[in-house]
Amino acid sequence: METYIQKDLYDRIPDFKAGMITYQGIEVGESPQMLKGRLQLFQESIFFDLMEKELSDFAGIKEWRAVFKAAGTDPSRYRPSAEALYRRIKKQNYLSSVHSAIDLNNFFSLQYEVPIGIYDSSRIQGDVSIRIGVQGDEYIGLNGRNNSMENMIISSDGLGPFGSPFVDSERTKVTFTTKEAFQIIYLRPSISRSEADKLTKSLMDMFVSIHGGEGQYRII
Repeated sequence: METYIQKDLYDRIPDFKAGMITYQGIEVGESPQMLKGRLQLFQESIFFDLMEKELSDFAGIKEWRAVFKAAGTDPSRYRPSAEALYRRIKKQNYLSSVHSAIDLNNFFSLQYEVPIGIYDSSRIQGDVSIRIGVQGDEYIGLNGRNNSMENMIISSDGLGPFGSPFVDSERTKVTFTTKEAFQIIYLRPSISRSEADKLTKSLMDMFVSIHGGEGQYRII
């Protein structure tokens, strides 16, 4: 699988970066108590922070709102997924455990204030490009709705779009039967290359320690 960023996205966001991780031989299951506990405690910590701060005080959320706007997406109507998680926590609507892969995704998304998507590799066909959606790009999302992805940042394969820093699709979701996965960290454009490398490797190492198997990563 080749992965790349299309020119239309670079034209609007010249410093756009993404961390790409592929996993083989993994076992997705119930989250270990360590992960459940850390996720719960971190959400409680964020809730207390939000009693004294505005969402715009969080650098990652502020930057990703600017990224959406530059891409042509209204960030007040379509929230970056990390911001949506923070808004849930602000209402004390804490995230419950889904399974080990999703829980780890959510933990790192909250920690680094960036959208992160994880996808079942067996449901991806052909190469993957990250681009700006055009008319007709749409999918059934994990939010249960048919989402138009026009003028939004999307990840797309040979069958069309399957992921976005807004919401991911049902088609490529990770389940308990997933053995191979593909993860995209939609990094903050302002992050340095060395910090992007460190963040991506840290997530990969934690994922493999919980799920077994092997992982490889790169920054594009």
